[in-house]
Amino acid sequence: MAHGKNKDAGGKVNGDAAAGYAEPQGHGGETHQTTSDAALTMTTAQGVPIADDQNSLRAGPRGPTLLEDFILREKIFHFDHERIPERVVHARGYGAHGVFKLTDSLSEYTQADVLGTVGQETEVFVRFSTVAGNKGSMDVARDVRGFAVKFYTKQGNWDLVGNNIPVFFIQDAIKFPDLIHAVKAEPDRAFPQAQSAHDNFWDFATLSPEAWHMVMWQMSDRTIPRSFRTMEGFGVHSFRLVDANGKSTFVKFHWKPRQGLQSVLWNEAVKINGADPDFHRRDLWNAIEAGDFPEWDLGVQLFDQETADKLPFDHLDATKLIPEEDVPVRIIGTMTLNRNVDNFFANTEQVAFCTQNVVPGIDFSDDPLLHGRNFSYLDTQLKRLGGPNFTHLPVNAPRCPVMHFQQDGHMAMRNPKGRANYEPNSWGADGGPRENPEIGYKSFPAEVQGTKQRIRSETFADHYSQARQFFLSQQPIEQKHIGDALVFELSKVERVDIRARAVSHLRLIDEDLATTVADGLGLDLPEPAKAAKPTQDLPTSPKLSIHANGPKDFKGRKVGVLLTDGSSADQFNALTKALEAEGAMFEVVAPKIGGVTLDDGTKIAAKQKVDGGPSVLYDAVAVLPSEEGAAMLAKDATAKDFVADAFAHCKFIGHNEAAGALFDAAGVTDRDDGFVSLDKAKDAKDFVTTCRTLRFWPREMDVDLDAKSAKAVI
Repeated sequence: MAHGKNKDAGGKVNGDAAAGYAEPQGHGGETHQTTSDAALTMTTAQGVPIADDQNSLRAGPRGPTLLEDFILREKIFHFDHERIPERVVHARGYGAHGVFKLTDSLSEYTQADVLGTVGQETEVFVRFSTVAGNKGSMDVARDVRGFAVKFYTKQGNWDLVGNNIPVFFIQDAIKFPDLIHAVKAEPDRAFPQAQSAHDNFWDFATLSPEAWHMVMWQMSDRTIPRSFRTMEGFGVHSFRLVDANGKSTFVKFHWKPRQGLQSVLWNEAVKINGADPDFHRRDLWNAIEAGDFPEWDLGVQLFDQETADKLPFDHLDATKLIPEEDVPVRIIGTMTLNRNVDNFFANTEQVAFCTQNVVPGIDFSDDPLLHGRNFSYLDTQLKRLGGPNFTHLPVNAPRCPVMHFQQDGHMAMRNPKGRANYEPNSWGADGGPRENPEIGYKSFPAEVQGTKQRIRSETFADHYSQARQFFLSQQPIEQKHIGDALVFELSKVERVDIRARAVSHLRLIDEDLATTVADGLGLDLPEPAKAAKPTQDLPTSPKLSIHANGPKDFKGRKVGVLLTDGSSADQFNALTKALEAEGAMFEVVAPKIGGVTLDDGTKIAAKQKVDGGPSVLYDAVAVLPSEEGAAMLAKDATAKDFVADAFAHCKFIGHNEAAGALFDAAGVTDRDDGFVSLDKAKDAKDFVTTCRTLRFWPREMDVDLDAKSAKAVI
């Protein structure tokens, strides 16, 4: 092996030397990396300057390494202990800093300062995540997304630890270990990873009728979002707001993205994960870096006990939601994510959310799943972060004064000052903090009575009515996607009896859906499952549909522009100008990463080489080759995939006349109304306007074999 000693312009060792194979310079083996700036001098963790970080201390050039080499010992020691246990669930996550600004006061309902003063800004940290996969899994798995927000309020930290779906699989926290064991990789074989398409999950789901409302959400497009920026967030549970007089009002929390809702197709998700498993985190990072700060409006559903008693379900049941048509969502503020983390581990990996973290004026309902979460989360942080002092870490530390008598423990960075470390004490002003009945946290004094027993309330027994309501509230193309997802997932289940049990539950939700799934699996329709209560026909709720609540513009979306040498400068410039005016982004995709030369001699750098920038990475595509370039691309498999996938995924396709050769070679011969000509400069604005609807859904009925027999009409 050649032992290179080259240095870059900054004097840093590169080549083999950078990998630790540097030859010693002279007989003393002194360092070949120098600096005259003491402020940049590398040190040990104890602050001792390091002269040579490339070579261990040895007895002679070829002799043994010496035990006294404390620099080697410390470096290896720290490396060996860099990892902390990953989260059991929500292991793969990504976060950012931001601010919440209150625009509508709730002071008449709550003492919580964060919700009381209009115009007040509160620092937040937000972490998005998948549930089932490990840290190394892919971003666009079909999975629930965690949506956790830490508010650093003047009264302490408030953690709103939610999901991108307003309901959950189970009603009682005692079932949570079973749910997660079932959906995780099967223990004997350690696969499949980050997916529910296997026997264990569907065995559990088909034996748990309460799960089927959530199953419908999981099989919908909600669980394959286009971006963190295009997801809703929900607090899931009912909470209480408590005013200064002790009066309680129930509340459910909603995050509504100003970017509008958007998801991807399943076939698209599979290919995104292959092309860029970091698709969601890259999207969030790039948006913030570009100054296109993601925003969500915080909304609340407020209701009293009288309203709760009139609902056709129990609001304490986490498998149920309150339709917005019944209790409207009141928008009270806006959250903006405006700063990426400086270090992923220090912030996103070490942030500790706990549902029990509430502030005066916010309290819990009697939701049994919420109570179990309150009990569980502290154990999680103890296991992961090594001790009780995780609130000393900057990302978890309150931004208000913290005064108590808790002391010592692993990694204590602060301890009570003075003589007293207990209370009550008689040391007067030097005795430390005291209770404050006026502003201190008070739990709502709800009256509680009952016989101690293990039982589920009869008000929790309707498991299918809201599942049916959700399905019927979807637009036809979304209903088709739910059917497709069920067929796909159950086709991965090996046991036929589990497949049949799943269809038996579907018969209680929608007969046409059950028939479609049975046909897709080649099953005879089984008898309907036995239900504790009959399915009700509830009014549909348009707010439950993604497509009915999409964006009104193309802002924040991205177009992949396929160019070749000789592409028209007029066409390219007109398109990019229209996209910039819309607030949309674009990336140039080209045969070589070095870019292309347009017909006016302008050189355009490429962001992606065509075989590394497939169309699945974009919301729409524009194909603008020269005639010679199109003929060249027509021979390239990845270029043909670029347009074929864009067509199959119902994307809008901008094109010039020359692109026809590539379309023909890719088998894209039926150019429907989702194709928009860009031959003239004025066409660019029309293309961008067309893209505001995101997809040309009528095409799916022509490109999907399963659609031929689908009952949905687009």
